[in-house]
Amino acid sequence: MSPVLAGVLQLLALVAALALAYRPLGDYMAAVYSSDKHLRVERWIYRCIGANPSVGMRWPAYLRGVLAFSAVSVLFLYALQRLQGSLPGSLGFVSIDPDQAFNTAASFVSNTNWQSYYGEQAMGHVVQTAGLAVQNFVSAAVGIAVAVALVRGFALPRALGSARAGGTPIRSGELGNFWADLVRGTVRILIPISIVGAIVLVACGAIQNFAGIHEVGTLTGGTQQINGGAVASQEVIKELGTNGGGYFNANSAHPFENPNAFTNLFEIFLILLIPFALTRTFGRMVGSVKQGYAILATMATIWLAFVGLMMWTEFHGSGPALEAAGGAMEGKETRFGIGASSIFAVSTTLTSTGAVDSFHSSFTGFGGGVTMLGMMLGEIAPGGVGSGLYGMLIMAIIAVFIAGLMVGRTPEYLGKKLGTREIKLAACYILVTPALVLVFTALSMALPTPPDSIYNTAQNAVGGSGAHGFSDVLYAFTSGANNNGSAFAGLNADTQWYNTTIGLAMLLGRFVPMVFVLALAGSLAEQKPVPETAGTLRTEKPLFAGLLVGTIIIITGLTYFPALALGPMAEGLSS
Repeated sequence: MSPVLAGVLQLLALVAALALAYRPLGDYMAAVYSSDKHLRVERWIYRCIGANPSVGMRWPAYLRGVLAFSAVSVLFLYALQRLQGSLPGSLGFVSIDPDQAFNTAASFVSNTNWQSYYGEQAMGHVVQTAGLAVQNFVSAAVGIAVAVALVRGFALPRALGSARAGGTPIRSGELGNFWADLVRGTVRILIPISIVGAIVLVACGAIQNFAGIHEVGTLTGGTQQINGGAVASQEVIKELGTNGGGYFNANSAHPFENPNAFTNLFEIFLILLIPFALTRTFGRMVGSVKQGYAILATMATIWLAFVGLMMWTEFHGSGPALEAAGGAMEGKETRFGIGASSIFAVSTTLTSTGAVDSFHSSFTGFGGGVTMLGMMLGEIAPGGVGSGLYGMLIMAIIAVFIAGLMVGRTPEYLGKKLGTREIKLAACYILVTPALVLVFTALSMALPTPPDSIYNTAQNAVGGSGAHGFSDVLYAFTSGANNNGSAFAGLNADTQWYNTTIGLAMLLGRFVPMVFVLALAGSLAEQKPVPETAGTLRTEKPLFAGLLVGTIIIITGLTYFPALALGPMAEGLSS
């Protein structure tokens, strides 16, 4: 079987599996966030944290819950790393340096999972399980909760009296209860799927233990130290929660994390499962599954186009070495090949996951550009768990606004008028991440870098030079600010400058947009529904999906084209 055909068949199998899971999972998640009952374990958790799930929250209170919980999480994870040397199960590893501990805490709490350390050489069992794995669950649940709050903003007050959030009847202007949404997302969605997924991975060869460090022989006659760990359980939630990162430095290319071709495809399935299914949840909660299908069609169109483009550029790389290998095999895991690596690379960079099964820095110039462009779109096709949906809905608002300008009509979406306040909030949302990426990249390239500088920026930390060296830095901040977490890996990011600035980019890129999302949700929830007329834009039709795709590509192109031209485009054209 040719490598191209193998890649296409894997893509078809993946699409079929996602299609089978789409409706039941989407309907189930809609039921979870609309149920009027609390499970016994949920009531126990509410008592432990002192939360009242029956209290409805307007957007400022909901936002305070998000920020307070995340701030405590950052402090807890930072302290856990700084105390690692004194903790049991540390495997002899010392405490993490302050700048790297800050970077890692910011990374996992913001659902980024950027790692400037070697996982198996830095973190013991307690930090991995009680710290990093826990944040994989709750950071994903926070993202889903914010998305559901925005969906309720669109859905209300049409369903006042019958609508509920975490068992609480929703009044005008309220978005539900953050603590109820957080707990339900974790207990009813993420944990059950993770248990099943971990069993599958263990059955296929992934490890799950609390073993210490073993010294093993290598093929060249040397020795290597390998430690065990609760790998399968962390692997499944890092993919399912679109977190990324990895127990081992080789990430999902490591056989302990990703044993074979089946687990590779299964992990891609986990990455895409919830983000795609949330469009069904959205349709059910707003009372029109066709609206969910329109958002799904937009996400799927972009994802499939990126997969096709990535496969084309990696299979048809120029040069005698690439032609002899049948494509750009450098940096690819030979167990998976170009096709599976291309699907994984596109899926991980379009979903804020950051897990990798290949070396993105070794992709062709245009292939590396595809991964960067996927993040620059805002990771909304289908995006991270929760963040992909609310990011796509923000872009839908912009698309409706553009359509309204064309016909001279006040824009409206799902029965809600989009006035000055709503458009300003949407505009602020889409400006935050590009500003962080471009400003931090410019500073890193411009600051002086003497050998003894604590900043140790571009010239000392970048492994390559020229266009590829610039791409390393641009990719790093694009990954951090968009909460992706993957890296070109040609950049030495373990410096005080990069640990600090990428940490700040991750926190600001995660939580500042949430402020605008929740403010927008609150504004929409206070509006009375507008009756549909003959002049109302039909946002459930293919025409709108096409408009939305065009809006996303144009906005991203106008924002990032100069930076892309200096990096991956220049490298691709010169090869």
